[in-house]
Amino acid sequence: MVSEPSLKPLKLSQNPLVKRRRKPPKFRQFVLLLAGAIALPMLFYNVIFRRTEPLPPAVMAPLPPLVMEDGDPYIRALMRTISASESNVDQPYAVIYGGQYIDDFNRHPDRCVRIVAGPNLNNCSTAAGRYQFITTTWEEMAERYHPNPDGTWFWKSYSFEPKFQDKVVYAWLKDEEAWGVNISELLKQGKLDEVLYLLSGTWTSLGYGIETNSMSAYLPTIYQQLLEEELEKSM
Repeated sequence: MVSEPSLKPLKLSQNPLVKRRRKPPKFRQFVLLLAGAIALPMLFYNVIFRRTEPLPPAVMAPLPPLVMEDGDPYIRALMRTISASESNVDQPYAVIYGGQYIDDFNRHPDRCVRIVAGPNLNNCSTAAGRYQFITTTWEEMAERYHPNPDGTWFWKSYSFEPKFQDKVVYAWLKDEEAWGVNISELLKQGKLDEVLYLLSGTWTSLGYGIETNSMSAYLPTIYQQLLEEELEKSM
């Protein structure tokens, strides 16, 4: 015989139609507070200190001047800063990804070298020259900005000589439509971090990209030193 159900009303906490708001466990609260206590000082360090670290004595040695002789000193200093993290060697205009060198500058070398570390492991890279242009980017930017292409109107060849590497990058960085901002004006306003962030999608070692390297933290200091050099030359 089935007994009759009790008519005793359920307590609010026992009512299945009422959702209880569960308090997070104290351990979870402790973990969140601990994570915040660790993260905030690290963020403060990265923003304020890490990007103004003093330079090791040897860092500036392999940063040769541009081959291009004229131009805005702020953009020139930025170009040299980009190469400090992308091609920090004695012969940056000739280096290809992986550390080998070319001696033929008639065109981009277009050598695909296997990537041995990082997020693109086992892919290959055609990056070459002072600004580590991959082949497709060089062809696109040379078509827009190369001052002296060879060939006819329907077929052109773009010299990869050092002066043309400089001139293509300089014209690209000066193009407000390409970036949506006036990079030179941002630099004059002291907004280097904003510029590096903007460019890190193209040059991924600038401190905000996917391939930050040992030079990335020093770039603001490097830029300031190079800017002093370029401003002095422009006087």
